[in-house]
Formats: sequence, structure tokens, C-alpha cells
Amino acid sequence: MPVQRAAADASFAYDTAVVGLGYVGLPTALALQDSGLRVLGLDVSDARIADIRTGRADLLDADHQRLASALAAGPGAFVLSSEAGPLPEAETVLVCVPTPIDEHLAPDLTALRAACRTAVEHAVPGQTLVLTSTTYVGCTRDLLVGPLRERGFEVGADIFVAFAPERIDPGNDRHTQQQVPRVVGGVTSECVKRAAALLEHCAGSVHAVSSVEAAEMTKLYENTFRAVNISMANEFADISRGLGLDITEVITAAATKPYGFMPFFPGPGVGGHCIPCDPHYLLWQLRGDRVTSPLIETAMTLVAGRPTKVVQRAVEVLAEREMCIVGARVLIRGVAYKPGVADVRESPALEIIERLRRAGARVWFTDELVDTVRVGGVDLTSVLAPEATDWDLVIVHTVHPGSDVSWLSDVPAVLDTTYRLGELTHRSVL
Repeated sequence: MPVQRAAADASFAYDTAVVGLGYVGLPTALALQDSGLRVLGLDVSDARIADIRTGRADLLDADHQRLASALAAGPGAFVLSSEAGPLPEAETVLVCVPTPIDEHLAPDLTALRAACRTAVEHAVPGQTLVLTSTTYVGCTRDLLVGPLRERGFEVGADIFVAFAPERIDPGNDRHTQQQVPRVVGGVTSECVKRAAALLEHCAGSVHAVSSVEAAEMTKLYENTFRAVNISMANEFADISRGLGLDITEVITAAATKPYGFMPFFPGPGVGGHCIPCDPHYLLWQLRGDRVTSPLIETAMTLVAGRPTKVVQRAVEVLAEREMCIVGARVLIRGVAYKPGVADVRESPALEIIERLRRAGARVWFTDELVDTVRVGGVDLTSVLAPEATDWDLVIVHTVHPGSDVSWLSDVPAVLDTTYRLGELTHRSVL
């Protein structure tokens, strides 16, 4: 039986609810609240809610200021909860939960399925549901549209559904949400209209596409493009080292071309919630359809193999000093997956540490933004004064903005996987 249609003047206690307050959801919630909307923030983790309320969440400085203002705002302006009960009081619901991959490189949809199920169970007439989490093509229809229709909703009339992939670069204050355009695809034109009306509060502009599937594919294309080009940059770095060339100099020179080129730089691998994971959502779907994608498959294989190359190169650098990897004192400088964040999700550093330890090395790390990491079932604590220890080798993985790495000049062997420390005359590159 169809649900009762919403009255045209239906009122809601909140303008929007954001389900999932992680590296995407929290900045999104803060941007929406800062624009004057009443925001309900939901997260299943009480610990995460506590970190947000006490200001301990990992955010850009500007978002920390927004968080302080939001927490000090009047009643109903910014409400945090780990319970889904208040969801029917929100006019729009944004689903912003992680979409990782499992050990078999298959999509782990556990969090997404749970969040969408919660949104559907609490949906009321007149609401707009917007999925922002990266996923496979067709997921919005599978997890939102179909279940809503089973409840008796007429999507596009009683309730509205859209997909608008997130575009947040953690730790990057050069491209704020308010500057970056957002893509949105809806089940109907009215769905697009309503979703766009919300996104305009936190985006530079809104670009509408013809369907939710087109929007889903847009996100997969964006991050697969990056994965392919990073793998090529890594390969050129290996080639350049063999030819005695500085790959950073080469890429910087190529980037002077004002058309037809975009610079990508090599490194120890890729981490975070996008590049190591998102292309696998597409490959997983293609495998189900018995379709191959040789270029993407090769690129992701190369991306996954980069940490192994770091360890192999570390063995070579130590051998050049007539040292063995077994028993060597090795320090990893920075374990966050990128500069400026405390995020270690999918960080290549974790695999590098584990592989070094398996090879017999004694391994430590230092990172001013990361206190501890768990590798192979063992908790490691950041070394506070790395300059006070005689290391056999320091592997530079991540250098945060403003970090003092001058002490590396006194280290006998440095493996620079960032390719950015050209002032160190005694360094080796990956």
C-alpha cells in the first residue's frame, strides 16, 4: 500500500541529517551548519561522537573553527547522536559512510548497507535521501530506491533519491568544499532539484547528470584516473633512476606545458579511502559481468605492489653500506597516508613496516600526527626524538607541512620515497 503523501508545507526539525561523521561526513555537516542549516549528525560510534564534542576530531584549522562555532550554536542548530531515532525529523538525509575493500579486494559494503537500511527504515514522506559514499554503479537503486519502493514509497513523488559523490580531500585547504563543484544524479528531475538545493549550501556549484548511475560512474572514473596516472608516475620514477635522472625535475619540466598534461608524482604507494579502494568497486562489478579491463587491472596491481618495492630498495641501500636487513635499525619517517592528516587508512607505511619486520629488521616510526599504529597485531608508538638515535636507515614516507627534517642530514642512509628531499646529498630514492 502506498504511503501517505506529505503535505506541501510539511515541517522538519532539521534541514539535513548527515549519517556518518568521518573524514567526509563531519566536514560536510560543518559546512552545511555554517551555511545556516539545522544539522543532525549521526554516527554509530559513541567514541567518535565524544571526540567531536570535545574538539579532538582530525580536521583542518578552518573546520575546527566551524566545529567550535557549531557546538556553541543555539538549540537544534547542530545536534549529535549515535541513535537513529531523530532521522524522520530531517528534511534531507546524506549518507556519508566508508566504503572500503576486504582482503580479497572485494567491496566491503557492511557500513553502507547498514546506513542505507537505517535511512530507509526511518524514511518519511517528503524526505530527500542522498548517497555520497563511493560505490558500484547501480548501488543507489539497490540499497535505497528498491527498498523504499518495497515500503510503498513512490520515488520522485512521495520521497526523493539522488547520488552525489563526495569531493573532499582530507588535509587539503587549497580546495575547500565551497569552491569545488559537486556532481549529482537523481532518479527523477525533481530528485535532482531537491538534492541540488541542499548541495548548493556547501559546494561551489552543482553539475547535474542524467541518472544516479552516471553520477556513480563519475566518481569511479575520477579516482581510477588518478590510480592509473600514479602508477605510471611510479614506473617512470623507476625508469629515471635507472637512467640517472631526477624524476621530479622531469615531471616539473613537463608540467610547464599548458595543455594536455597533468602532473602526478611518484611515491611509496597510495593510501586513504579513495585510490586504493574505489577502482576495485568497478573491477569487482566488471568481473561479475565477465568483462576485463586490462589497463585498470594492471594499474591497481602496480599500485598494490609499490610497498614491496620500498622494502626491496631498502635492502639494496643497506647492502650498499655492507649491512644486512636482518637486525638493521630502521625508522619510518611518517606513517600517515598523506601529508597534513592523521589518517593511516590503507597507508603504505603499514605494509612497509610489516614487510621489513618479516625480513628481520627492527622497525620504529616517528610521526607528529600519529601516536600509535597497530601492525601485525603489535602496537607501535611514535618515536618522539628520532634525532637522538643512531639509525641504520631512515625511510622517508610522509613529511607533514612544517616538519623539521634537518636531522636527516646526520643519518648515514636515507631512502626518500617522496622524491622531494633533493637537498639531502646522501639520500637514495625509491
